[in-house]
Amino acid sequence: MSRGGRSLLWAVTASLALSGCATAPEAPVEDYFARDLPGLPEAPRMSPVDNPILAVRGLRQPPPALIRRALLAQHERWLGTPYRLGGTGRGGIDCSALVQRVFADTFQLRLPRTTARQVRRGEPVSREALRPGDLVFFRPPGPYRHVGIYVGEGRFLHASTSQGVKLSSLDNRYWRRHYWQARRPLDAVTLVRRLDGLAAAPREG
Repeated sequence: MSRGGRSLLWAVTASLALSGCATAPEAPVEDYFARDLPGLPEAPRMSPVDNPILAVRGLRQPPPALIRRALLAQHERWLGTPYRLGGTGRGGIDCSALVQRVFADTFQLRLPRTTARQVRRGEPVSREALRPGDLVFFRPPGPYRHVGIYVGEGRFLHASTSQGVKLSSLDNRYWRRHYWQARRPLDAVTLVRRLDGLAAAPREG
């Protein structure tokens, strides 16, 4: 083959290779918070709200970040649910029932039903050492105690008596004044193992 023929063959081969790279399909974007933006694949994907356990499985993040992500997904799942003393479902739920439901559904851990019993579970934690997944307790005026789940960055998930399920700040004047104590039902590594289904642990009573 002449030098000109070899040059032409090389140019054709290079052109085909480059066109192959240009048309290679891109990996699907798995960003839940951007899932509705233009340009994302149209194939339906299950969101963390639909299944928070699948949403965090396999992510290369430290345990507190995984726990926080799962708890924020539960916040979206329960958002808008009104407070109802004694309630346990979407029609109305109280603070200790929300904590019980979130831990059972997310971490396969069944906590006691009442705040009085939940406050005796796990290990005490100082406010300065709070991590996502810790329980935070309050003693507001009146006969009832209040409980929520710390999600990180100074905020906790709870069923507010006036606004229903929401995120609130520990630095809010009301909650800072009535803060009582915090408990850690399980360490972060164990919670993530339950979250990812890596530990075949039975539900606890």
